[in-house]
Amino acid sequence: MEHFRFIFLSSFLYVILLVGVFASEDVSWETYWQSALPKTPIPQAVQELLHPENWPGTEGKSTYTGISKDALNINTIQSGSAFPTAGPDSYAKAATGKIPVEQGVTTFFFEKDLHLGKKMTLHFPKTTNNANLLPRLVARALPFSSSKLPEILNRFSLKPESAEAEIVKQTIEECEEPSIEGEDKYCATSLESLVDFSVSKLGKYAEVFSTKVDVENKQEYRIARRVEKVGERSVVCHKQKYVYAVFYCHEIRSTRAYKVSLVGADGTKAEAVAVCHTDTRKWNIKLLAFQLLKIKPGTVPVCHFLPSGNLLWVPN
Repeated sequence: MEHFRFIFLSSFLYVILLVGVFASEDVSWETYWQSALPKTPIPQAVQELLHPENWPGTEGKSTYTGISKDALNINTIQSGSAFPTAGPDSYAKAATGKIPVEQGVTTFFFEKDLHLGKKMTLHFPKTTNNANLLPRLVARALPFSSSKLPEILNRFSLKPESAEAEIVKQTIEECEEPSIEGEDKYCATSLESLVDFSVSKLGKYAEVFSTKVDVENKQEYRIARRVEKVGERSVVCHKQKYVYAVFYCHEIRSTRAYKVSLVGADGTKAEAVAVCHTDTRKWNIKLLAFQLLKIKPGTVPVCHFLPSGNLLWVPN
């Protein structure tokens, strides 16, 4: 009991410290990240979304000038081996054809498949959503709610009946859906909120992983060199389609996460992140994973790779 009391008090004091240090929220992204996660390097997947002009300059003020709707990607195909998107109904939507998945690639697999020499046909396309990850001061000034949808569409000059408007609507609705049992979720609309949610779940000593691949070719890959288990407790953040960067983050219990080294038939190398769900007893039997693997809920772990640009956080 004393041990748990110490952990609680330490976490509480840490949150109070963060509030005090960043009350003005007028700091650079490097400063915020390093103060919240002092031993965690900023992953490339995050750095690629940070644009200096959006953050405080030499005088301590953001020089942010605007957001482009061109960052939206209207492609509705769930391409690649990595799955899912986010939201409690993602698997079910794919199962009913509402999210068409790429044919001929491995989407789900068994945990026992994670061994040296195992071959799978995989495709890891790089994200085509170049939306910026905003500072919290900017993100807070932008509405993000279904009740504000007309205002959001008008602000970004999106026609209500357009494909882009439908993507914006779907992303907001997924963020507003209630959590499924065993899940704690949050949609992060800024770098600070992305960091804060993960720290609140795992503490300030955490590692962040993402899938990295040299070439995007769809081909047969072989597991080579290593399969490394990196944690049995994690937070996964899925990059959503939106005008600016939004991450659907969730802590799901009963998972195991792995780093997997892959080599393609053409010599392409990839470092993929795999997540295995070890308790699927309460999953919908209609989910795509059960159809593809020909299994029933609660029988064996169900695994999938994370897409490029998604983040896996584990305690260090």
